[in-house]
Amino acid sequence: MDGRTAARINDDWSFRFASQVSGRGIRVDLPHTWNAGDALSGNAAYQRTTGVYEKRLKYDPSWNGRRVILRFEGANQNVAVWVNSRLAGTHKGGYTAFAMDITDLLREDADNLLTVRVSNALDQDVMPLVGDFNMYGGLYRDVWLYTVDPLHVSLADYGSKGVYLTQKSVSRERGDVEAAVVVSNSGLEATSGKVKVTVADGSRIVASGEGRFDCQADSSVRVTVDLSIKNPHLWDGRKDPFMYEATAVVTDADGNVTDRVSEALGLRWFGVDADNGFMLNGRSYPLRGVCRHQDRAERGNALLPEHHREDAEIISEIGATGVRLAHYPQAEEFYGLMDRYGIVVWAEIPFVGPGGYLDRGYTASPEFHANGRQQLVEMIRQHYNHPSICFWGLFNELKTHGDNPTAYVGELNELAHAEDPTRLTTGASNIDASDPLSFTTDLIAWNKYYGWYGGSARDLGRWLDDTHKRHGDLRIAISEYGAGASIYHQQDSVKPGILSGMWHPENYQTEFHRQNWQAIAERPYVWGSFIWNMFDFGAAHRTEGDRYGINDKGLVSFDRKVKKDAFYFYRANWNDEIPTLYIAERRHDIRSSELTDVTVFASHPEVELRLNGRSLGKMTPQGLSTFVMKGVRLVPGVNVVEACAKDGSVDRVEWRLERQ
Repeated sequence: MDGRTAARINDDWSFRFASQVSGRGIRVDLPHTWNAGDALSGNAAYQRTTGVYEKRLKYDPSWNGRRVILRFEGANQNVAVWVNSRLAGTHKGGYTAFAMDITDLLREDADNLLTVRVSNALDQDVMPLVGDFNMYGGLYRDVWLYTVDPLHVSLADYGSKGVYLTQKSVSRERGDVEAAVVVSNSGLEATSGKVKVTVADGSRIVASGEGRFDCQADSSVRVTVDLSIKNPHLWDGRKDPFMYEATAVVTDADGNVTDRVSEALGLRWFGVDADNGFMLNGRSYPLRGVCRHQDRAERGNALLPEHHREDAEIISEIGATGVRLAHYPQAEEFYGLMDRYGIVVWAEIPFVGPGGYLDRGYTASPEFHANGRQQLVEMIRQHYNHPSICFWGLFNELKTHGDNPTAYVGELNELAHAEDPTRLTTGASNIDASDPLSFTTDLIAWNKYYGWYGGSARDLGRWLDDTHKRHGDLRIAISEYGAGASIYHQQDSVKPGILSGMWHPENYQTEFHRQNWQAIAERPYVWGSFIWNMFDFGAAHRTEGDRYGINDKGLVSFDRKVKKDAFYFYRANWNDEIPTLYIAERRHDIRSSELTDVTVFASHPEVELRLNGRSLGKMTPQGLSTFVMKGVRLVPGVNVVEACAKDGSVDRVEWRLERQ
């Protein structure tokens, strides 16, 4: 057989809780979480316990002479796997992949029973310890069954694909790449062979090279191949996210192909300047970003490919050039989507502090330190080849009193650079810029909520200027900024909601973002800004907004069905590919005030406003793609408001005036 086989084995599992001591489990298909109901109902005591998954696996004669490997893309968070009641392995960490060779545990003459115990209970040795999000339990990502020749590209190197494409030097004239391939020999005897790596643009080979190896029995060897591409076609963000295909082929001493693995290769170079921000391929490339959690209504974190695709499409539609995938490594599928959309990624490990809550996110124990190092190495190796990833995030909102994590973050920073010398490290802080923690990573960013958690939205610009002046050597960004909003909470005037209460008016979120974005857009030294959040997300302990259990700071509703007004504000400002014409406060459709201001977000140079078929005049933008006509007088009953652009596009809403 030429190479490997790979198949998802997501269907027809049995699930039960470990506390169930008799009877049968229920049939489930993966991905699956047991917390889609209780956590999303606002039950802060949702089940953080142990679940048991079982599946019958029939032996296939084609497996004879080959190795059979299970690969779990994600299981939250501590896992033990048995095959026919014999332990195959364990893994600690809920957001990275892991693989187990089960060949020697299989029976050829009967069905094989796979048993997977998964626990999402708090473990003081495992990141994360706390977080303003749900710790859903379960086999919530795909499970794969691979068969490979005994001489194969390793699947056991921290759950990675075993191929690492290091961009040693990239320019418009030349791209130098080192391909490192980890070859495993699971046979009983030492062997030799060759690895050939080719880089292709469609059917055209643009670079190739090979390396020979000798490998002892039951061991692995790292084979490096140097490649050079003249006048490379660059991965150039949203404008041109081009990628080559790099293929590694392993042959044995007799020249027989034993394995082949292909990975995308997007060549680019980037950097961050303390005064001029992010640069991509030698030009300024402001990172207008959003944050994303990997959950949604009714599914929790057990997302299907179509859910990832929908999220990527919405992030692209708003015009984002960057995304922070918070607060943990997310699905492999999503990193691939960001590659293809040309959106720069901040990827991070789940080293999460308590933020404004009680408790701590750090345990100064050898076991916790080891687990953090493990999760960092897994994240980097598993996602090493994604051109979209430019930043490795090492922490979020840590506290530095008591057991201080600063030295440990420094160790993680050194480890990240040892694993990957080509990317920059960063962290998300909510403490003073003068704290030593701010200087442990290459870059630093802050979570700032002026105008929501105290202060005024106007304070952000002052804080940025002061921090940049006092710490000119720091390369700074805004890792989070946002305000809650319910699409059901509407009001005549713009007034703040009750941040920890049940009133989160949508129009205040819009004004919050308008003021915050203006402050950010005026300061080119801010290397990136990331809205918290792109989507509403589950947080079982929250009792605010229009229902319990939801953080409603998203620009899009939890079920992805409604894009809030602030979404269109950003689309009008960020996306020059899709025309925007949008009347704000459209859901405030029952009104009591006769006079109202009408706000339109538009990417057009001029907008005409009509009321009940009568023109009220033409408007030009008042900055930030925002058009406002003040003092529009509504009539009792239904009012039809239309915004019209020169290209013939029209946006239309109906508001009813009901006098009190």
